[in-house]
Amino acid sequence: MIGTTAEQAITRTHQEEWARLVADLARRFGDLDVAEEATAEAFAAAAERWPREGVPPNPGGWLATTASRKAIDWLRRESQRDAKYQAARMVYDDSPPEPTGPVEDDRLRLVFTCCHPALAMEARVALTLRLIGGLTVAEIARAFLVQETAMARRITRAKVKIKAAHIPYRVPSAGDIRERLAGVLAVVYLIFNEGYLAGEGDDLVRADLTDQAVHLGRLLRTLLPDDGEVAGLLALMLFTDARRSARVSPTGELVTLAEQDRGAWDRTLIAEGNALVRERIRAVAAGGGPPGRYQLQAAINAVHAEAPSARDTNWPAIVALYGSMLQIDPSPIVRLNRAVAIAEVDGPEAALAEIDQLAGPLDGYHAFHATRADLLRRLGRTGESRSAYNRAIGMAGNATERSYLTRRRDQLPGAGSGTSTRPGPGGC
Repeated sequence: MIGTTAEQAITRTHQEEWARLVADLARRFGDLDVAEEATAEAFAAAAERWPREGVPPNPGGWLATTASRKAIDWLRRESQRDAKYQAARMVYDDSPPEPTGPVEDDRLRLVFTCCHPALAMEARVALTLRLIGGLTVAEIARAFLVQETAMARRITRAKVKIKAAHIPYRVPSAGDIRERLAGVLAVVYLIFNEGYLAGEGDDLVRADLTDQAVHLGRLLRTLLPDDGEVAGLLALMLFTDARRSARVSPTGELVTLAEQDRGAWDRTLIAEGNALVRERIRAVAAGGGPPGRYQLQAAINAVHAEAPSARDTNWPAIVALYGSMLQIDPSPIVRLNRAVAIAEVDGPEAALAEIDQLAGPLDGYHAFHATRADLLRRLGRTGESRSAYNRAIGMAGNATERSYLTRRRDQLPGAGSGTSTRPGPGGC
C-alpha cells in the first residue's frame, strides 16, 4: 500500500478483511460476541497505531494477529469475571476447519449463520450488516430509522437465539444449499432495495446500504462463482446502482427511468453487469438450467441499459422476460411490472386492464396506485387519475417520492399548472 495514508489503508482493509476476520474468529472461538468484539478492537488498535507507526506491510495479517490476541484476552477477562459463564462457551480452537459444505470458506459459514431461517428477517438483515458488512450498530440504526438502543437489542437477541437454538456455524450441505441460499440472496436484495428507495424518511437513496449490498454481492460471487442466481443478483444491483446519480434532480426530486439523463449512468458498472449477464446466457445455452428470478431481472435491466432512450427500449423483449418470470414467480408485483411494459407495447388501455385485476392484492401498495394514476392520465381520465395519485401520495413513506407524486398530480389538467407530457412512473 505504497503512498496510501493510514486512514485510507484502514478503510480499504476494513472493507476487504472485516468479514474474513469475524468469520475466522467465530470458527476458532465458537462465539459471535468474541469474534465481533475482538475484530472491532483490532481495528480500533489500527486506527490508533498505524498513523503513528505506519501501515504494516501486511495489514490483513497484522489485524488477524491482533484480533486473535484480543479474543484470547477477552475470554480470559470473562473467565476471571464469571467462571460458570466462561465454562458454557466453546473452547478455543486454532485448528483448520473441518469440511462442512461444498465451499470451504469461513465467511460463507458466517453468511449462512446470519441468514438462518430460524431468525426473523429484520434480525437477519441486522446481523448481516454488522457481522459481514462491518457497519456499526449506530450506522445500522440510522439506516433503518430506529433508535440505536433498539437496534442493539435486536442484534443481541439474534445472537442469543443462535446460541440457545444451537444454530450451526456451517455451510449447508450440497443437497440443501439452494434452498438456504435463496434466503441469503433475499436478505442482500432487501438491504439493497432499502438503500435504493428508502421506505421512510427524507432521503431517496441511502448509499451506505446500496454500497453494502453490492459489497455483499461481490463477496458471494467470490465464494460461489458458479451459481447463476448469485451472478444474477450482483448484475441486477450493478445495473440499478449505475443509475444512482441520475435518479435525483439538482433540486432533490425523484427522476424516473424514462426521464433520466442516460449519459450520467455509470458505464463501468453497466459493463460489469453486462459481462455477468452474457456469462449466464452462455451457461444456460450450454445446458446449465433455466435462469432464475434474479437472472431474469438482470436481463431486463440489461435491456434498459443498452437503450439510448426510453422510446428506443426493446419493450417486447422486456414483456417476454417478465412472462418468463411469471413462470417461476407469479406474484402480483411481477404482474404489475409486466403491465408497465405492456403499456409501452400495446398502449395504456391494455395495461390498465391488466393492472385492475391486481386491485385486491396490491390495494395497500403505493406503487400500484401511482402506476394506475399514470395510465389513467395517459387515457385522459383526469378525475380518476387524480384520485389514484392521492391514494399513492397517502401511502408513500418517502418524502422525495411523495414530492414527485404530488407534482405529477398537480400537473393534471384542471389543477392549475397545465398538462404534463412527460412519461409517468416506469421504474427509477
